[in-house]
Order: sequence, then C-alpha cells, then structure tokens
Amino acid sequence: MKQVSWLLALVVGFALGWVANGATSNRPAARPAPSAAAQPQRPARPTEDPRAVYRVTVDDSPAKGPADALVTIVESSDFECPFCKRVTPTLKQVEETYRGKVRFVFKHNPLPFHSRALPAAIATEEARAQGGDAKFWAMHDALFGAASLDEAAILQAAKEAGVDAAKVKDAMTSGRHKDRIERDQKLAQSVGANGTPSFFVNGRKLTGAQPFPAFQALIDEELRKAEELVRAGTPAGQLYAKIMERAASAPVFVPGTAPAAGEAAPQAPSAPPPSPYREVPLRADDPARGPADAKLTVVLFSDFQCPFCGRIEPSLAQLEQAFPGQVRVVWKHQPLPMHPNAVPAALAAEAAREQGKFWPMHAKLFSNQQALSPAVYTTYARELGLDSRRFEQAVSARRGETRIQEDQKLAGQVGANGTPTMFFNCRQVVGAQPFEQLRAIADEELKKADRLLSGQRPGPGFYDKACKANLAAAPAAVVPAAAVAPTQVGAIDLRPDDPVRGNPRAPVTIVLFSDFQCPFCARVGPTLDEVQRTYGDRVRIVWKHEPLPFHPNALPAAKAAEAAREQGKFWQMHDRLFASQRELSPDSYDRLAREIGLDLHRFQEASRSDKARSRIEEDQRLAARIGAQATPTMFVNGEKVEGAVPFAMLKAVIDRKLGR
Repeated sequence: MKQVSWLLALVVGFALGWVANGATSNRPAARPAPSAAAQPQRPARPTEDPRAVYRVTVDDSPAKGPADALVTIVESSDFECPFCKRVTPTLKQVEETYRGKVRFVFKHNPLPFHSRALPAAIATEEARAQGGDAKFWAMHDALFGAASLDEAAILQAAKEAGVDAAKVKDAMTSGRHKDRIERDQKLAQSVGANGTPSFFVNGRKLTGAQPFPAFQALIDEELRKAEELVRAGTPAGQLYAKIMERAASAPVFVPGTAPAAGEAAPQAPSAPPPSPYREVPLRADDPARGPADAKLTVVLFSDFQCPFCGRIEPSLAQLEQAFPGQVRVVWKHQPLPMHPNAVPAALAAEAAREQGKFWPMHAKLFSNQQALSPAVYTTYARELGLDSRRFEQAVSARRGETRIQEDQKLAGQVGANGTPTMFFNCRQVVGAQPFEQLRAIADEELKKADRLLSGQRPGPGFYDKACKANLAAAPAAVVPAAAVAPTQVGAIDLRPDDPVRGNPRAPVTIVLFSDFQCPFCARVGPTLDEVQRTYGDRVRIVWKHEPLPFHPNALPAAKAAEAAREQGKFWQMHDRLFASQRELSPDSYDRLAREIGLDLHRFQEASRSDKARSRIEEDQRLAARIGAQATPTMFVNGEKVEGAVPFAMLKAVIDRKLGR
C-alpha cells in the first residue's frame, strides 16, 4: 500500500488483501497441521519493533511549531503520493489538538515511480530558499491542494504561495536543491522508511495514512514520557536531542525475527523481501507480450481503473527493455468492486482480444484512465481499426465475462486479491513496485532459470518447469500464511455491549476490526458466515469499528450502525450497510433505519451524538494499540489474521485454537 518498504507493503497489503491466499485449486487439501513438536522450525517473518526509537535528526529541515515542543513529529513524504495527500487533514487535526505541544518537521522522499514528486519537492525547497520555512509550508499546502502536479500547476502554486515562479521554474530545470532532497531520502532509507507517508513521533515510527486516533494514542504516550523527562531536569528545548542520543540508526526488529547477519533489511531494493510462490496456470489464449519460451514469465493481475495498475505499466515496459527477449508479460483480469468502470473496460479489452488487438486496447484504456466510460470504448475500437459492429456485439453480450470471472476466481485462489499483483515465474510480487525493485526480482528469477536450463534453450513449456522448481524450492511459502509465525496479542479489551454474533461463551472469539466502505471488508462477510455455519456455538464474532480516513462514508455509516445498536439492531443495520455499500449516504441511513423498524427520530439523534463518535474512536485507539492498522483485521483468540482471507485459511487458525 513504497521504493515501497516491505513493512508498508505488508500494511497496504492488508487493505489489498494480498495475504488472502490458500492452497491452489489443483493441490490436494491440506492435512491437519502436525503437533508443534513435530513441525520443523521456520524462521519468523522479520517484524519491526513498534517501540523502537529512531535517530531522525531535525538539523535544518523545514519545521513549524515551537522548538521546545515536547513532541516532534518528523514526516517523510512525497507530494505526488495520494496517501500523503489524504493524511494532511489528519495532521491539521493533530496540530489544532496539540497546539504548542507538537512541532512538525518535513523530510522529502519523492518515490521513483512518481514522476512529478521530485520537481514538486524542488519547488518547495526553492520557496524555502526565497522566504524561509513560512514559504515552504505555504508551498507545501498549495501543492497538496493542487489537482495535478504538472509544471503549470506547480508554478500556479508558487504564485499562490507568494514566491517567484520564474525562479521556481529555473530550480526545477536545473535540479537545484536536489542534493538536499537526496540527503533526506538516504536518512529515510537508513531507518527503513522507504514508503510514504512515514512519521516519527519523538522517534517512534508510524507508517501510512493513519487515522487521528492512531496519532493520538502515540502522541499521548510520548507526551507522558516527555513530561517525565522534563520533571527529571531535561530542559524542554533539549528534549528531542536527548531522546535522539540513544535512538537507533537502522531498523530494529522484534527478537527472533531480525534478518540474518549480513542479510539486507527487507526494504532494500537490492534484496527483495521473501515472497510466497503460487502455482498460476495459464490459458493458451491469455493476452501475452513477449516470446512464449521466455525464461521469465510475469503474470499480471490488474484492473483498468486502478491508479496503481496504471503506474506499474511503465515499470513493466522498462523491464521488457532491460531484458530483451527474456521476459513475457501475461495479463489476467482482476477488476475490483470499488472501481465501477473496471468491468466494462475489461469487457472492452476482451472484445478487442477477440479481434487480435488486446494490447492496443489495453494501451488506450490506460492512457485514458480518467475518462473510462462505455461511451468511449467504441471510439477506441474504431481508432484501432476493429470491426465496430462485432466489437459492440461482444461488449453488449458480455462475451468476455466468463473469462474475466475465471481470472478473478484464480486471483482469489493464488492470493491476488489486490491490484496490481504479479507473479514472476510463480513468485508473488504485490503493488506498484518501482522499476529498481522489479529488476532486482527479475535478476534473481533469471539466474534461477539459467541454472535450471544448464546452457540449453528454454522451450514452450519452460514456464511450467520454472514454476515447478520455484514451488519445490520454497515449501514454507506455499502453506497458509496464517500457519507461519502468527502474530499473537494479549487479551483484547471488549465492552459488555460490543456487537456480538454467536454464543457469548464460545471457546473461540473472533474480534473483527472493519469499515463499512471497505470493499475487502464486504468480501470477508461471506467467509465469516461460513465460519458460523461450520462451527456453530464454538465461535463468536465481535465487531470493532475501524473507519479508514480515505473512506468518506465509513465514519457516517459507523455512526448509523451505532445508532441502530442502541435500539438492539446493530447486525440488521450492519447487513444492510454492506448490501448497499456503493450507495452509502445520509439519506440511505434513514431509509435503512425505517426498513429495519427503528424509531427514526431516536436513530437520527443517536447517530449525531458524541456518544457514537466516542465509541468509534475508542475502537480506533484499540486498533492502533494492537496493530490493526488496515481493514479487515481479525484476531482469533488473539491471533492476528489480516485481509479478506479465504475460509480455508481462517479455518486453519480456528482449528488450531480448538486444539484440533
């Protein structure tokens, strides 16, 4: 969910559901897990210590807030990153809530796959050179408020910030201030903050566009510690320097999970993180680019409306150019439910495939991603020289729908629930990785292919052979992810009146942190229904709110659910909200309240009350404390299960808790 750090990719992976993988459809069903004594010990996945304090110096970076503030928040950010933009209102809320107690410091980390991030960073530094920190922050706000970051938009932002636009243009052209930006990037990389946004709250790392309660929980904790230091005699103005004296200058891992001596940290581009391997079968007529006997086949599960899928396309093109004749790219459809234009675009691509022009249509769709609509597909077909009537008939008859659904089913089986997800000779790679990361992975897989070939030329069946070798060499990666190094938390605080489904005395409790607007949360619903049908009174499900900040309808929907809970109908409202997920709005909440027989006046009063919001924020603070930073996240008797996982994976965890 940027290079993406391994840890942030894991967190974004939650929202993407990339961990939602199980055995492939043509594998035998998994046998019951052997006893702990009989199982070979597998190395735990590297897990960063959430209590670690990192040495992130302020030096001469842009800052706002008192120099003697008890809490310093250093932000490592990218002006083109959508998550960085989304978190800005939260940071404003932090600033207002803790005015006088918090200082903000900015560090640049323009990611390599954001082409306009570096020019924007240079523009802010030029603004600072002209007018100090005040002009930096004015430019900062103008850029995050801009609709785009092309040169005209940046220069307009400069005018709005009251700086000399001509000098800004000259700085971008000459690369002035680039050394300073690269210094910030090296610092971020050294402490494992390769993704954006990343924050350091008195040195404590907080990754991603977190909601306000996540910041609040960490800031409050650090404020208490800072006040103790001041009472012990440390001047407030020297507090941050004092904290930095014993701070770590490299990622700190939970004992027993650190990379082996000499091994690069998981985020480093030169050492890609360990990846699961999945058997990914291909059709003979799948859209493919490159030689059929390529040493490396990249299977791409993608969505024409997904912005991250658009970003991966140039990196894949670079990869093909870097390894001419050695790479084949195979397309698989995975239109996500939150993208209304994704399925129609996929149907258009399939109609073009029938006439031998999938890739030209693919290029058209991604080039015009912001303008996707059924009205333009026939125009594209004519521009590409397709038989328009045949094309329109294929689209209107939805002839490609079965193929698209087959791809989606395969995606679920191999854990490609988010987009883009790629498989390099069956090795999973998730997200819009920059070219450097893809190249490092391709290098590894091509070297393996060369060893497998022993000087021979690859034949048409080499993909299957390479996948088989990868699967055989990585047995630990093909077992359900929940069975490998599970994360266990202690007792989770539950209220007596938390919404519960199932037997209150059930031996297994699943605490679910969820968001009514999150599409992956909707996907996990049928899985939990199957859990209850299978286990009956042995499992109960407890709901906790975690409305994410980039889902504008999630918090109002959570308030509606809380108002329904007060009248004893939380689960009825819960079911209606997920069934109407694409139509969430204040009007729909009143309609749903009437449909399930609520007292409408009482419902409206409760949904507007501070009590509802307070309960929701309490759940969010709990989520932040125990590491439920994305949705859905479940805790099965305290064992963390992330993402819209398939029933088989959840069943394995439940069976383990039941002692089966």
